[in-house]
Amino acid sequence: MSNADTLRQLHQDHLSNYNNQEQQAIELMGLLNKLYNEQDVQVTLFGDTLNTTSVGQILALHQKVALRNQDAKSIDIADTLAMVKALAANDKLQSAQVDVGQLIANDSDLQAALQAVNSDDTTVNPATDVVLYGFGRIGRILTRLLLSQASSAKGMQLKAIVVRPAASGDLAKRASLLERDSIHGSFAGGVVVDDENNGLIINGRFVQVIYAKDPSEIDYTAYGINDALVIDNTGIWKDEAGLGKHLQSTGVKKVLLTAPAGGEIKNVVYGVNNDTVGEDTIVSAASCTTNAITPTLKVLNDEYGIENGHVETIHSFTNDQNLIDNYHKADRRGRSAVLNMVITSTGAAKAVGKALPELSGKLTGNAIRVPTPNVSLAILNLNLKTAPESADALNEFMRKVSNSSQWQTQIAYTDSTEAVSTDFVGDTHVGIVDAQATILTDNHAIVYIWYDNEVGYSTQVLRLATQMAGISYTQIPA
Repeated sequence: MSNADTLRQLHQDHLSNYNNQEQQAIELMGLLNKLYNEQDVQVTLFGDTLNTTSVGQILALHQKVALRNQDAKSIDIADTLAMVKALAANDKLQSAQVDVGQLIANDSDLQAALQAVNSDDTTVNPATDVVLYGFGRIGRILTRLLLSQASSAKGMQLKAIVVRPAASGDLAKRASLLERDSIHGSFAGGVVVDDENNGLIINGRFVQVIYAKDPSEIDYTAYGINDALVIDNTGIWKDEAGLGKHLQSTGVKKVLLTAPAGGEIKNVVYGVNNDTVGEDTIVSAASCTTNAITPTLKVLNDEYGIENGHVETIHSFTNDQNLIDNYHKADRRGRSAVLNMVITSTGAAKAVGKALPELSGKLTGNAIRVPTPNVSLAILNLNLKTAPESADALNEFMRKVSNSSQWQTQIAYTDSTEAVSTDFVGDTHVGIVDAQATILTDNHAIVYIWYDNEVGYSTQVLRLATQMAGISYTQIPA
């Protein structure tokens, strides 16, 4: 056989293999939708949600997992399909999150894992009305995340968006901003303006648009909304007096703020101190930077102990800065955001102490706003109580943490020598450790963490919102 014939056959073999994988992915998507719609069962692969609408995404995720999990066996699409078929055959399983990657990699017996779940403990999650108060960067990302999944009558239901009174044509502009995004690209779905009912139909689901100047003036029950969870992403009110206005509205049960709060309101980083929420009716999801660094700080403190340290954030510019030099009430932020690096303060380091009391008073922090529109970088400059053997040992610890079932959805890890900020646009992990940048001198460690300060943070907000709504899922494996 000639070299040309060999290459032709190689091409045909790869094409045939990929076509077979595509057919398996199509079958898998149908089963995933069935599990989600009928049983409220969500399936993940090492913490990454398996997309129910994209064949390419499913296959790419399997390839990414194979590269990422060096100490786990490769996960083939056929393995995942077989596992999901077995799940779909169990119609008694309800309200569960099943990580097929962990099950397959650890050679777990699915039936044994299912039997370990006490059927008496599984509950059907009721539908919970959700209202987004504000429709800026975070509000639109939350909308995308909430409505990009297959429709379901269970769990969180986005019922309304509240914005300030506006001129004619506002609905069309809101729809356009949701559909088109200069950073995150086009919305994967359809958005239709419903002028007659003053709302948007997003992926087949009607979302009311309410115009109001003050939270307390709204009667949500007039729109068929009851016991709602309001996610306030305006940042206007940050204390109990201001946020309490939401609770004065008819039809509101709880409030979640997407910014650091003051006073007695708890600042919560999901996965770290969300067990403190209890029955609180007003809770803060802290800041994007606090969420990005706290999980990594926690695992480092648990493993090595942190004496003290400094956190420097290289943060993308935000809407509160000026495009060109103009008056601004804050120091330095009046200077052009697209032309300058701007040193500013950050409360993220101090806020870590609220979520992680053992680090209270041990960290200082500053921020530098830079001319990029999204994805930021946190530099942890830490003095450790116990020194790792080497930078490689520290990296290996963080790699294993990122692959653990406890942290895989929040902490990610990269050792690419080519990684730059735009590579992490849209990354749902709250923080990605860059192993190539790790420095260790004796007990002095410097760890770099990338984070999409919009999407990564929004996923944390939704995790906390899910808990506040009383929605819970049985974790398999436990």
